[in-house]
Amino acid sequence: MSNNSILLKIENGVAQIALNRPEVFNSFNREMALALQKTFDTCEADDSVRAIVLTGNGKAFCAGQDLKEVTSPELNPGFKKILEEHYNPIILRIRNLKKPVIGAINGVAAGAGANIALACDIVVANERASFIQAFSLIGLIPDSAGTYFLPRLIGFQKASALAMLGDKISAEEAERLGMIYKYVSSEEFEGTIEKLAIKLANMPTKALGMIKELFNSSMTNTLEEQLAMESKYQIEAAQSEDYAEGVAAFIEKRKPNFKGQ
Repeated sequence: MSNNSILLKIENGVAQIALNRPEVFNSFNREMALALQKTFDTCEADDSVRAIVLTGNGKAFCAGQDLKEVTSPELNPGFKKILEEHYNPIILRIRNLKKPVIGAINGVAAGAGANIALACDIVVANERASFIQAFSLIGLIPDSAGTYFLPRLIGFQKASALAMLGDKISAEEAERLGMIYKYVSSEEFEGTIEKLAIKLANMPTKALGMIKELFNSSMTNTLEEQLAMESKYQIEAAQSEDYAEGVAAFIEKRKPNFKGQ
């Protein structure tokens, strides 16, 4: 399946989604935002997909909003529509997908592009990548859940400074701060992403989805609420076929063959 602005390839249980407007550093217009949402829905509905990779074609991961669109009298959808129909649904889809989403950050991730990256479950960056909360540099505020995830990932003080000053952060610094999982060399980038995606695709998908839901809920739950939710989900996980296979493989001293069921 492909779209002019979004490319989707499914192979070996992995869906690779590529933002495909390299001539404008994969900045979002309405077409690409809506196409990305539909592509996530396709991945959610396809049981053969057990892990998702989100990356960008060309030199950049995503430069955020296409400013030509918002400054065009004919094309500008307005900020209310851009947020409520473009970015907010993208963030919610990433977080609500019951499958792991890897952010494969191949180049600069700026503005909404940076925050879409941070919403992914596991973020691996090319050593050439960088992250910038570019909003304040043009008189805006971080959207796409930047004010939600960034302080939780790196702490209030550092997040506040990055959001206000618009400093560019290297991939190495992003890893040091805990903003991303890790960065790797350009030579290792594609191989690392492929290996990680295949590993996730062969793990117990239901359990991974539950882990994701538990982490989402931990953002607002009390300790008592989180413990109760853990109990509920652990009981459900213990009834899965993958749990039975995992225990059998452990006892038999062999590699488990998880089916995601």
